[in-house]
Order: sequence, then structure tokens, then C-alpha cells
Amino acid sequence: MSYKTFKDLVADVASNVTEIFPWDMVEELKSGTSPLLLDVRCPTEFERMHISGSLNVPRGILETACEYGYEETVPELVEARNDRIIVICRSGNRSVLAAHTMQLMGYRNVASLKLGLRGWNDDEQTLHDINGNRVEFERADDYFFPKLTPEQMGRAKTGNANQPAGKP
Repeated sequence: MSYKTFKDLVADVASNVTEIFPWDMVEELKSGTSPLLLDVRCPTEFERMHISGSLNVPRGILETACEYGYEETVPELVEARNDRIIVICRSGNRSVLAAHTMQLMGYRNVASLKLGLRGWNDDEQTLHDINGNRVEFERADDYFFPKLTPEQMGRAKTGNANQPAGKP
């Protein structure tokens, strides 16, 4: 049985999702429009740093947050089906998946922040921590630099790093 990797899943839906670069989002924000900035990272990631004014709804509860009748319902998000929404994550992959899901759920004006917060920081745009303090660019750079353990690297030595354990 074949399977798809995370990158495959993102690539499968990316062509159906509008992506905007960080500098384009800056221009959109300067133009006076007020898109809903939806950060779909985990709460601990959001607490460390985020774009000021963004709403944190983790991707794991996104579908129930987008509808009434659930404990996870976020009324502001439910009522934004026709509003401009820019979905944000760390590198622009989870946000593509989330934006695609939202489109399937009837959201009409959703975009994903291409390059994610890494790109936002590379463009030297401001990030804040949960207390509203500005995060220094160098601290953010360090946070965004991958720190993989050997176990997280998988079977790279065999050339089959993405193959699940127990599968030939």
C-alpha cells in the first residue's frame, strides 16, 4: 500500500489555494483593509511568537471552530465566511491545508501566508509574544531554525527517510 507524505498532501491542494507573500500581506494591511489573521499553529507556538492581532485556532480543531454547535466554536470565525482571511503557520504548509479545508467549508476569500512566519520574520516584520512584547529578529531566527533529533530524521541513511517503520 502506498501512502502520501506531508509534502505530498500540501502539494496536492496548493494549486487550489491562493498564497500571498509576507510583503504582499504588509501592503494589504497598510491599505486599510482588515483581514482576519488566522494562526493555525499550536497554542504553545502562538504564545512564543505571533503577528499582533491574529486569532489562534489550532489546525486540530479548525473544522469544529468554523461551525456553530461545538465546544471549539469560534463565533468570529464562523461569521467570517465571506470576509478576507489570511491563514498563518510556521512555514506556509499547515496554512495551505487549513485554507483548503476552509474553502471546502464555504469560506470564499481565504489565502495562505506563503513562507509563513519564517518568511514574515525574514522580511523583518514584527512578531510579539503572548505578553505583547516584541520578539527580537535574532530570537525568532533561532526559533525558526530546524532542530531535528536523529530520531526525527528517520531512515535517511537508507535513502528511505519517509517510509514508516515496519514497511519495506
